Amino acid sequence: MFVSSKALRTAVTSIAAGAMSLGLLTAGAGTVQAAEQVCTGTTSIYGVLDDGRLTYSSITPGNGNRIKTRIGPALGFEPQAMATLNFNTILVTSTTGALYRVDVKSNDETLTVSSIEKIADQGWTHDKLTYDGYGHLYGTTTTGVLLQYAVTQAKPQGPQHITSRTEIGTGFVLKTLTSTGQNRLLGTTEAGKLHSYKIIGGAWKRDDLKESGWSGFDQVTSSGSGFYYGRIAKTGAMYWYKDANISDGNGDDITYNNDDPVDASGWTQKLLSAAPGQVTCKSVSTLGEDIAKDAKTEVGNNFNDYDFTYSRAWCAEFVKYIWAGNDVTGSSALDARAISLREYGLKHDTYRTGSPKVGDAVLYDTDRNLTDGEADHVNIVIAVSSDGKQIETVGGNESHQVQKTSWFNWDTASSPIGAGPALAFISPKG
Repeated sequence: MFVSSKALRTAVTSIAAGAMSLGLLTAGAGTVQAAEQVCTGTTSIYGVLDDGRLTYSSITPGNGNRIKTRIGPALGFEPQAMATLNFNTILVTSTTGALYRVDVKSNDETLTVSSIEKIADQGWTHDKLTYDGYGHLYGTTTTGVLLQYAVTQAKPQGPQHITSRTEIGTGFVLKTLTSTGQNRLLGTTEAGKLHSYKIIGGAWKRDDLKESGWSGFDQVTSSGSGFYYGRIAKTGAMYWYKDANISDGNGDDITYNNDDPVDASGWTQKLLSAAPGQVTCKSVSTLGEDIAKDAKTEVGNNFNDYDFTYSRAWCAEFVKYIWAGNDVTGSSALDARAISLREYGLKHDTYRTGSPKVGDAVLYDTDRNLTDGEADHVNIVIAVSSDGKQIETVGGNESHQVQKTSWFNWDTASSPIGAGPALAFISPKG
């Protein structure tokens, strides 16, 4: 594989020219805007070589520097598709339709596995797999059908832990497929188009990020937080990109780094899959505004097709949906209970009974008691008056839809749907 790491970044001018000849865009080349975002964590990418051996590579997301690469044992079967569930668990299908779980023991100095378990004998004939880090596994068939599964265990022991098979739609004839966040997918076509998809229950919405420029990649994977990695089989080069906002449906804010690849060669794996949820980026000064902006775009949406736990009580899951889309630390721990926001705030030391901020979750309760393990409603603060007494909110499941409420005095007025007074504000952790 790799001769060296950054030593391979020589002759960057010729590399960029080669990228253009292979169908990659070079317009807008640059670096991640570190002054606007703070990114933490490490991109972890597993792969499989032609001889069946497992690989592991780690990359610093903010600058694209590869930290290390390790080569491990052979899988012992012919792999077809792979999806990394977490830092040490990988699902891999075989060309015969079997499904295996690979448990990684170490990827530090050496790459070792503790077990390779066949958890299904047949039926897994997907040509691509990806996992969103929020409980959903996605796969495509050679005919372009997109399927969704619920993964109920961190290390699935069998089909009983990969359930709720749902056919999302047809027309997903893609060259590459990866997940970028909760129920969000990214794919490229043979013609070089870059598409993003938002899965809403059994429905889906596609945004065309780029009309061309991505045809050279045979593998594209994402570690989340808008970082995309594309490998060119012809040269073995790995390129990295940063999408400033994965939820805006716009590719104009993707930063290209074609003159500064992760490596100019050496990425010879036939399959690649990044671990989800290992990288987070925060627009620290604008996190609240970003949350408010995303919440306002959902006003009027009834989320009828979305798989919330309760079809008529989804206010807390709406907050989770918006926060998770903005990479809020610990948002995956939120659940369908409004009081789970209080638990979040206490755990992360962001719980207050006053001083609202834009992007906060605000809890309401008719009996004025949040210590009894219940809250009646929660929504999101989208604006705060200069004196801090008035707020505007957007909430889910308000008259069975997402609703915006005009200014009201949070200290004296009841909630927008009569669920009692505002008792607490919980800020998202950046």
